Amino acid sequence: MLRVWHSQFFKYSVVCIIGVLIVGFLDENSFYSHFKNMERIDELTKETERYRKEFERDQAQIRELDKNPKAIEKIARERYFMKEDNEDIFILSDDDREAKPIVKTDESAE
Repeated sequence: MLRVWHSQFFKYSVVCIIGVLIVGFLDENSFYSHFKNMERIDELTKETERYRKEFERDQAQIRELDKNPKAIEKIARERYFMKEDNEDIFILSDDDREAKPIVKTDESAE
């Protein structure tokens, strides 16, 4: 048993195992931290894509509001429950709804 403790193979094996543990799990640049950071990057990439889509939808809505004055009235009625003097508003649901893109209407048919 005493020969095992003094063998060079055992010493190098212990040093290698300790080195692998430090590099693999304990160091701030370890493999574990690397995988955790890669997962975070994936999450942030998905979040960036979601915000980009929302931005594009909002930009399209702003362009539509600039072109079509009836779109402003539609948004005021749907989102902010504004009404004309001779109208009544009935709210059937108080669920939070996502903003829908404005659908272009054919004004010549009206």
